[in-house]
Amino acid sequence: MKRATEKNTTGRRKQGAALAMAGLALAATLSACSSTQSSSTTTTAAGTKTTIPPAAMSDSTGITPTTVTVGNISTLFAGLFKGALVGTQAYAAYVNSQGGINGRQILVDSYDDGFQGAPNKQAMEQVVQKDFASVGGFSLQDSYGETVLAANPGVPNVTVPLAQSASDLPNTFSPDPGQIGWPLGPLKYFKTKFPGDLKGAGALIANQPSAVAKWAGEKAAMESIGYKVVYSPQFDITQTDFSQNVVAMRNAGVKILFLEQMPENYASAVVKALNQQNFHPHIVFGASTYSERLIPDSGGAAAIDGAYMETLTSLFLGEDSTAIPAVNTFLTWVQKVSPGFNPDLYTLFGWVSAQLFAQGLKAAGANPTRGSVLQQLSKINLFTGSYLLASSDPAGKVPPNCYIIAQVVKGKFQRLDDPPTDGSAHGFRCDAPYYYAVPPKK
Repeated sequence: MKRATEKNTTGRRKQGAALAMAGLALAATLSACSSTQSSSTTTTAAGTKTTIPPAAMSDSTGITPTTVTVGNISTLFAGLFKGALVGTQAYAAYVNSQGGINGRQILVDSYDDGFQGAPNKQAMEQVVQKDFASVGGFSLQDSYGETVLAANPGVPNVTVPLAQSASDLPNTFSPDPGQIGWPLGPLKYFKTKFPGDLKGAGALIANQPSAVAKWAGEKAAMESIGYKVVYSPQFDITQTDFSQNVVAMRNAGVKILFLEQMPENYASAVVKALNQQNFHPHIVFGASTYSERLIPDSGGAAAIDGAYMETLTSLFLGEDSTAIPAVNTFLTWVQKVSPGFNPDLYTLFGWVSAQLFAQGLKAAGANPTRGSVLQQLSKINLFTGSYLLASSDPAGKVPPNCYIIAQVVKGKFQRLDDPPTDGSAHGFRCDAPYYYAVPPKK
């Protein structure tokens, strides 16, 4: 296994930038480069066209009779997205313990882009030359590697990209497809639960282009069903004290505060400031905030009890382990490959990305090529990660619209008003569509 050396640095601002971006699912910053290579075109069940170069049908780069090697490009700077690597390695180890895929063991090459664009692009060039596919990586610089993927449409990319243009590539298949917008279900839930607070919505947005774009999609979804946003300033990525923001949001009349896009370290700082100012609007967290550190870093149960969370994932840190078997499998194998590691959203992304890749690889049969795996991935119109995630359509690039609601009770996250996990919806609420602020590309 190849591991790039993590760079020693004292760039606190650089680390802050990374943390501010960590909770974001979209970053539409750069456009993908078009490839002029001749190709064949097929159409998925969802009607989305996928282009596979003829040469890919005989391309077995990274394949031996007993192994298939994939590349994981993640930002490991300051340990930011080590979880993406650990999750990918954990799923590979789990599959390998079952005999591998069609008799082949999955090996994971690790590449650290050091939170820089040029190394990200160089790493993707190495993946193209050496590895069978790009799997499970998570990087703040993926728009650089995207240009390489765009020029090599025969190389499978099974990740959760930050760059929207990377998500749009025909050779990208994501367990959580990125689109600019927001699921309406959670917003309608809180509209029903707090009808008198609809005209006092607030949020805090990192002053990064991708964060601003993501918020624009959510805000449009909110306004489409009657919310009025009265406070949504941008904050600097180095900010640690949110006391002035709390005073301003109280003056603005905020009654329900949406912090779904904030990483844990920022969200816990906001909770502390709210309590210090004795101001208590309803709080709504999200998947990027869901962390073992959130409650202690916020000041304990007394400081955060009653807060809500909307998420497109299960409670994968353990609360759902008895109800959803895949949660226990996930946690068990994370500890096997990285003892003591605290999993996060990016660990889950690495795991389910590897699972999606493995599904396509298995369907490609005993003699897989890059092209045949792309063909099989283009047929996967329903993916749940064994119910670790709300169902999505990777082939059609359709994001999840189902979700769960949780609440912090006595210092623990627990499900709230969700259907039973042993029912047809497997614990997810599926009562409203996804709102597209920008029409998806076809």
